[in-house]
This record gives sequence, C-alpha cells and structure tokens, in this order.
Amino acid sequence: MPQAQSVFLRLADIGKRFGTRDANRGISLALARGEVLGIVGENGAGKSTLLKIAYGSLAPDRGEIWLDGQRMPAGQYTTAQAIDRGLGMVFQHFMLVPPLTVLENIVLGREPCRLGGLLNLGQVTREVQELARQTGLAVDLCARVEDLSVGEKQRVEILKVLWRGAQGILLDEPTAVLTPGEVQELLKMLRALAAQGKALALVSHKLDEISAVADRVVVLRRGEVKAEFPRGTAPAIISRAMIGGDLGELPPHRPVVSRDALALEITDLQLRRADGAPLLCGAAFGIHPGEVFGIAGVEGNGQTELTECIQGLQEPDAGAIRLHGQDLIGLPVAARKRAGLGTIPADRQRQGLILSFDLAENTVLGREGEFTRMGCLPWARIRSWASERLAEFQVQPADPGLPAQTLSGGNQQKVVVARELTRPGLRLILCAHPTRGVDVAAARLIHQKILALADQGVAVLLVSSDLQELRTLCQRIGVMVRGRINCLLDAAEASDEALGARMTSAACGGDR
Repeated sequence: MPQAQSVFLRLADIGKRFGTRDANRGISLALARGEVLGIVGENGAGKSTLLKIAYGSLAPDRGEIWLDGQRMPAGQYTTAQAIDRGLGMVFQHFMLVPPLTVLENIVLGREPCRLGGLLNLGQVTREVQELARQTGLAVDLCARVEDLSVGEKQRVEILKVLWRGAQGILLDEPTAVLTPGEVQELLKMLRALAAQGKALALVSHKLDEISAVADRVVVLRRGEVKAEFPRGTAPAIISRAMIGGDLGELPPHRPVVSRDALALEITDLQLRRADGAPLLCGAAFGIHPGEVFGIAGVEGNGQTELTECIQGLQEPDAGAIRLHGQDLIGLPVAARKRAGLGTIPADRQRQGLILSFDLAENTVLGREGEFTRMGCLPWARIRSWASERLAEFQVQPADPGLPAQTLSGGNQQKVVVARELTRPGLRLILCAHPTRGVDVAAARLIHQKILALADQGVAVLLVSSDLQELRTLCQRIGVMVRGRINCLLDAAEASDEALGARMTSAACGGDR
C-alpha cells in the first residue's frame, strides 16, 4: 500500500449493487502519484464499475472516495469535480460525439475562448499535434469521429484526457484496439507519465502488458480484492489468482477440410469513399472449408470496409464476393445470413446488440425466424434456450431477463459470440476482434468454440489486432495494407517481427 502522503486517489469500502448482484463488495485500494496500478479480473469482476465510481460517473451505495487529499462529498461527487481535481478517465466504450471532429471532441467542455467568447482553436491544434507526435497516437484532427475506425477513436480518447492535463488517469482497456507497436508506445508513455509523478490505474485483460508496466497488480474476483502482486509477477500466477485455477489447453490445429474448393472467394474488391479516396484497392483472397484465415493490419487499412462488404453493410464498386460459389454482391444482409454467414462485429454496442433489449432478445436478434411459430415468438421457450446459451458461454450474470446495457463490456461480447457461433447452417463465420475486452478464460473458451466450428468444416475469417490470437488460431495470415492483402504468411512463419514489419510497409509482395 502506498504511503499516505503520496496517495492521489483512495477508495475505502466501496460497495455497489445492481439489482440482486453485488458488482463491488467492500473494495479498498489506493493509487499513488508516480505509480501505475494494474487492476485485473474476470469479466463481471467489478473493474469498470470501480473505475466509474472513482471518476464520479457512477454513485456507490457505500464507501468513501478521497481525491488529492480531499474527501469527496457522499452522494454529490460528480465527473466535473473529478476533472477539476485532476482526474481523467479513458472509457472502454467511447465517450465521444460522433458528428463532431476529433479536435472538437478533445476540447468539448473545456473550450478555450478569446475575449468576446470566440473559440481559440489555433493554440489547441498545435498542442494536440505535438502531443500526438510525442505519443505516437496519430489521428486526423479535422476528421469527424463518426468516420473513424475503432482504433482511431481509442486514440482520440487518450489524447483528450492527456490534453486536459490530468494528474491521475484511469484507463479501462486502452490497448484493446491498438497494434503491437502502438501498444508498446502506449506502455512507454504510461511509464513516462508515472515518472513525471502522475498516478495511473490500468484495467486490462492482457496480463503480459499488465505484468510489464504495472508497479502493483490488484486482482478482483466477484467484486472483491482477492490478491495483490508486485511488478514483474508472471502472467500465469496472476491468471491463476483471477480464475482460481489453470486454463485448459486448446485442441491442436486441425488441417483444413478441403483444398479442392473455396468456401469464401474475394476477387479484386474495390471501394471508394464519396470523395473518391480509395478504401479497398483490389483486395483478393480465398478461404477453404474448415480453414481459419487471419487478417492482420494497422487499423484504417481497409479491414472494416472489407468486413462490411462481406456482411452487406456496404456495396463494393467492383469485384466479387462468393460464398461456396454463390455471389453475395447485391444480396441484403438477411439473405447472406440465410446463405450461411455469421458475423461477430468489431463494435459490439453499435453493431452487435440493442442495449435496451434484454439478453434473451439479444441472443435471438436476427434469428427470430428460427423460433417463430404461427407468426408469434414463444418467449418462454426462447428464454429457456437463451439461458442455456448464456451458461454455455459463461455470461455473468446468466439472467436472460437482464438488459444488455447492465452487463460489463466483456460479458456483452460473450452474448454476441454466443448468438453468432451457434447459428444453424453456418458455412462462414466472420470474426472481427472476437475476444476484444474479454478475460483470459473467456478468450480461451471462444477460441475453443471457433476451432470446433472449423473442425466441422466451417470457414473462419478472423480479423484481429492481437497477433498472438492470429498465430494461435490461423493456418494462414494475410496482412492488409492500403486496402489490399499484400502478404500471405503461414502461421508458423508469422512471428510478431515478421507481421509487424509487413503491417507497416506497403512493399510486401507475395502470393494470394
């Protein structure tokens, strides 16, 4: 525990209940100036709830919050007070206004004005540009947030907090959408900020990162502090404390079912923005039945557009998309699903769930036809079926009547995965960052389910920023650069160094 004089944030006996579930149960911890505190735990362990309480965006049912030596008033502590006292937070789910530009989002609520009330954005622009250069978090300040990729939005969130000069920063899964190079730069930046005397609390499911960067690691389980470890503790030890045991082994890789035919064939896919800027530039590859094919690449190189063209959310300007020989171009989303396409989208909240719907409704979302009888949905049977799926995929809590918005981000992800991986008649499953924001045990379960589908002959397209995930699951990995697959590597030769070098270079060459 840090010395009292160095403590920037102290939480004492924090308790928070949602319905009948205790999210936080008597949590006490301190965050010191000059340290990085790692907070880990399974999905639903109470990590995000604790950070939101510390930041004033969620009121605790009991407990005390001390910020920079001052006790914050019970029941009256707000986010504005937290910011005024130097505390910032980078949320797991972005707190951005989509129609505004990047710069407008960064200054929102802290707008610099000249005399007469006119905005003075020139100085801010220079400050943010310099900050982006120092941290490597490059983003177009004039771009509208609604046009950014998930990774670019994450960079905006981090830049926003840093520009506001926070002395303490709470980060909820900040590396989930970053490439390995960006992750390393961010971790260096966190250590540099700590060296400047800032207090940082980092929630992450990536235990190797936590072990490398955090001075202390606190483990939460079922809303309580269960363990604390010093910097450098092996990830396996932290993992055992999180889940109460060891992870099982993944089944060995299976060969693809057939190399004589293609399940998915992408040919010369072209897509341009309304202003003519190229997004997809002749993307081409094929996936065999039973193969797990991975796509690696720096965010913004066409991965999102590629997956949306396959789903039917965008229509390409040219090229072909064939699923077992059937041309998907021009088919609506529902028809593609009937043809055997399942999709785990990159953004679970915007594309995968209706947050105000309960878990049973979300579990059958887009699958209502499977259950409809004489024009009606038999909700008793649906809730029973949903309960089984939620239990199978270890969603916590597994209550089909709960609104999706009450779950942690990782558990929301598991609801989407449970719905998509259990679709009948699957021939291709498109997995965009399927384990983003989930704990190590849940990630292992999702990997097992994906490999089980591949063993049954289902083709898998895996888009991920987690290079270890790609190497673990895939037979082949394509590197996407500037809207096309420029390199193909067998998993055995796809080291971090090999993939990283190709992800940041346009001159890859190679066969498709």
